[in-house]
Amino acid sequence: MADPILIVDDDADVRDSLRALLESAGFEVRDFDSARRVLEDDALAQGACLIADIRMPDMDGLALQEELVRRRVGLPVIIVTGHGDVPLAVRAMKAGAVDFIEKPFDDELLLESIKRALTLGRESRGQASLAHTAAARIAVLTERERQVLERLIAGQPNKVIAFELDISPRTVEIHRAHVMEKMQAKSLSDVVRLALAAGLGSPSKTYG
Repeated sequence: MADPILIVDDDADVRDSLRALLESAGFEVRDFDSARRVLEDDALAQGACLIADIRMPDMDGLALQEELVRRRVGLPVIIVTGHGDVPLAVRAMKAGAVDFIEKPFDDELLLESIKRALTLGRESRGQASLAHTAAARIAVLTERERQVLERLIAGQPNKVIAFELDISPRTVEIHRAHVMEKMQAKSLSDVVRLALAAGLGSPSKTYG
């Protein structure tokens, strides 16, 4: 079963209305009456998307969004706002929220916003997974292999790498083959993609 859509709103009628809409569209739903309650629950790690009201007692939707950013919870957030709260909603988006929907919200607009948030969430998780995998593979490289890798992703040819590291071009080829093997890469483009995902460098990086 797909991960649930999380709803946070202190208004029971709004929660019930959102639940009915989302369940009729085929989504699983979990709802909470406060931001504190959802933060105390394990749902954040399991949720696919979070819909939060901007105006709630104790802790509002903006504070909730900022707390998610602080905790590095990669959960896409949609803010539900009244007309007068648009500046707050914009602040929430600057803090990482995917979208905001004004009350009374249009059902189709909300569903489209959720679909967009789910797509962004999947992409974000995919990038995080790739970064983790790439970092783990790079961690097993020797210092010399890493030096060769850094220069490969900078676009340097073997002869330049050999000159800079004061080794032979043949030795560079051997290190390069080891890098490919350890990083489980089939091509140089695979190596570059993994290295960049791990934040190792950029193609424009140069060495002096």
